[in-house]
Amino acid sequence: MKKMTTCSFNQREFNYCDIQDVLAHEGKEIQELPYTIRILIESLLRTFDGKDVTKHHILNLVNYDAKAPKGEIPFKPSRVILQDFTGVPVIVDLASMREAIITRGGNPELINPEIPVDLVIDHSVQVDAYGCDTALEDNLTLEFQRNNERYEFLKWAEKSFDNYRAVPPATGIIHQVNIEFLSDVIIEKDGLLYPDSMFGTDSHTTMINGIGVLGWGVGGIEAEAAMLGEASYFPVPEVIGVRLTGQLPTIATATDLALSITQILRQEQVVGKFVEYFGPGLAHLSLADRATLANMAPEYGATCGYFPIDEETLNYMRLTNRSEEHIALTEHYAKLNHLFYTPDTEPTYTKVITVDLSSIRPSIAGPKRPQDLIDLAEAKSVFQASISREAGTQGFGLEPEELDKIAHVSIEGQDYPIKTGHVAIAAITSCTNTSNPYVLMAAGLLARNAVKKGLRVAPTVKTSLAPGSKVVSAYLKDSGLQAYLDTLGFQVVGYGCTTCIGNSGNLRPEVAQAITNKDLLTSAVLSGNRNFEGRINPLVKANFLASPPLVVAYALAGTTSIDLTSEPLGCDSNHQPIYLADIMPASKEIETYVAQYVTRSLFEKEYGHIFSDSKKWNQIPVTESKSFQWNPQSTYIQNPPYFNHLEEDLVIKPLLNLQPLAKFGDSVTTDHISPAGNIARISPAARYLSQHGVDYMDFNSYGSRRGNHEVMMRGTFANIRIKNELAQGKVGGFTSYEGEIIPIYDAAMAYQAKKVGTLIIAGKDYGMGSSRDWAAKGSALLGVKAVLAESFERIHRSNLVMMGIAPLQFLEGQTADSLGLTGFERYDIHLPETPDIQEIVEIVAHGENGDISFQALLRFDAAADIRYYQNGGILPMVVRKKLAASTHSMN
Repeated sequence: MKKMTTCSFNQREFNYCDIQDVLAHEGKEIQELPYTIRILIESLLRTFDGKDVTKHHILNLVNYDAKAPKGEIPFKPSRVILQDFTGVPVIVDLASMREAIITRGGNPELINPEIPVDLVIDHSVQVDAYGCDTALEDNLTLEFQRNNERYEFLKWAEKSFDNYRAVPPATGIIHQVNIEFLSDVIIEKDGLLYPDSMFGTDSHTTMINGIGVLGWGVGGIEAEAAMLGEASYFPVPEVIGVRLTGQLPTIATATDLALSITQILRQEQVVGKFVEYFGPGLAHLSLADRATLANMAPEYGATCGYFPIDEETLNYMRLTNRSEEHIALTEHYAKLNHLFYTPDTEPTYTKVITVDLSSIRPSIAGPKRPQDLIDLAEAKSVFQASISREAGTQGFGLEPEELDKIAHVSIEGQDYPIKTGHVAIAAITSCTNTSNPYVLMAAGLLARNAVKKGLRVAPTVKTSLAPGSKVVSAYLKDSGLQAYLDTLGFQVVGYGCTTCIGNSGNLRPEVAQAITNKDLLTSAVLSGNRNFEGRINPLVKANFLASPPLVVAYALAGTTSIDLTSEPLGCDSNHQPIYLADIMPASKEIETYVAQYVTRSLFEKEYGHIFSDSKKWNQIPVTESKSFQWNPQSTYIQNPPYFNHLEEDLVIKPLLNLQPLAKFGDSVTTDHISPAGNIARISPAARYLSQHGVDYMDFNSYGSRRGNHEVMMRGTFANIRIKNELAQGKVGGFTSYEGEIIPIYDAAMAYQAKKVGTLIIAGKDYGMGSSRDWAAKGSALLGVKAVLAESFERIHRSNLVMMGIAPLQFLEGQTADSLGLTGFERYDIHLPETPDIQEIVEIVAHGENGDISFQALLRFDAAADIRYYQNGGILPMVVRKKLAASTHSMN
């Protein structure tokens, strides 16, 4: 089945797997297949081994039925990319696996990445300093002080593991570095040509889909498996075609398009499906616009949002300084193997959704979810209505009079009144939009126009600009626009994920005090992709996603209780009102600036020495060794206990006498579950750190301590906004235990001491949001044996299985409430010894008023899920497999 075809190009011979050839053998037309399915077929042909990848897998996909896809795919990506928050625990796990191998007499070299792995350090920078010329250097210095131990570990790994590189801090964000530099689009290795494909330990890995590379976010656990040569199994996907027509109007930006598409596709329920863009509108979307759309795939729930390779892909490769030879080879191979977009043929999709680009209007999204789109003209009324709307995803449940609440802040002797809706944070963040020079130039030009009109941002607004790469800084500086952004307080604070992951830093003390004293509901406006409750800053309750120019506009206005389309942002020196329309740059001016200042030479310069430019990184000492020297006193890096039960039998048994640890409603995100953001002064994690001699000022963030399971398990379910129905109305990470309301961690430890397993009960979309593996790892370490929910987000369901936790789904039409489950029962889950894929299982809840018996769907979606669960998780499975193979080869 693994038959290679030869081709010649530029007087060289290459081999490749011919997709059309295998289709022709089955009497199938390649033009009918979505491009993503073609890529998956190529991967199966190339990795066929008769064991993980079989002839059945290939033929099933060759005979793809878009209307009713069946079967599963064992996918092996070409490479893996990590960011440091998720990457540190991945490398910790690799080091721990080596330790487990050594302890059992094996060779540590058995544990090595088998495919290329890049780790981009971009999630550790926090916005401590801002609004000043030294902000970048000050934050970088603090970043290295806080994270030196983690960085020493990552440098050790770079010296100790094969196929692994680290991109130093203050270089750029993972997705932008990936699309601008790391991806080859088409890979050439030892004369073999094949498409770049990838997993990333960040859900927004999907940005790479914009350049024609198939990739998506996975949990760190699944990434580790791919790195170690394991296939990732998932059901053959439905592919939703999104036909783009028309052209964006001049008043709309790529951000507006991305937010609109997010709402449309959420309503179309594309969760867990592939999305593929096509149609005449493609010709009017720049690569940067496509990347913005692809980035938002997790927000619309899709596995990926793919754009096929076309002329625009090649143009972007040229702009970003890929070699002309490789660009030509990319075009040749993509056309030869039918992966180059052909606009005159439309593949057969599961469903086609048409989006008219000309209908897109300026908009924002919020106040708590990215799919809640708001027309800019209605933003004021929607915000004001949310104040008194029932508490939930679109409301705060307060009295209407809350809008009249006011606090006074004194800064340098001047009084600044702030009201409900005050913009406490205005952040141009790196992830979604800073790969797009059109919206960045728009922000710079708007800032220029505002400054010339005499407008300024009040000191009560925390402003920041975190570019996705140094290229952004270069073109903003060369164009002269950074100076105007500086005048408004948007100095560069760092290169990395900042505000949108909760690394927004503290508010100005006077502002924080005023908000706390008055319990004032304030807002954040950011150009990111995530605005879930409690994510941005603990003192900011309403969070809105907006384009970079609108972030600047809201900063100038100082409030979200404003109609930017009809009310003035402020007044000029003559006390004349200045409106957004007065300072919004024309689209032709934006295009002129992009054409003039975003050049190939910038990419050549900024990426020329990407791995060696950082002096601070180069100064970190490192000791070369095959096994890591664990420090028992470290509060950053510890050896996790995932391999303590390797010698146990692999029999699947019923889960008996489970005690619910929590009962949640709908839309509990991985931000709610997983430790993220700052470590609260009063919390189990804080108690642990204090006991280990760490001062509060040095707690750092949960993200920075992901390499220490002791901290992370204490922070699991500890989000200040999480609502556990078992906690008798107390908001935060609490539960009921023997009549007392105590932290969930403390209850979990008490149950473990009694050898009682625990259960999580939840509503719809459990685990939506970022691909946080600690949401599953922390749950497993707390002793959670199963999660019973109405539905799961794709990545989190997969992560639960790979940590040995059983995901169970209520049957259609049933919920915890409809069944009369309070969460104070004891549960018996009758798992069969040899479960089938998506088997129906019996559950009995034993309560004070009798037993409730019902059935649930066991969400083992592929045969591999059963193997992972049987082994107690994928990591023990891989170690067992490596040890068995090693023993067999020695014999």
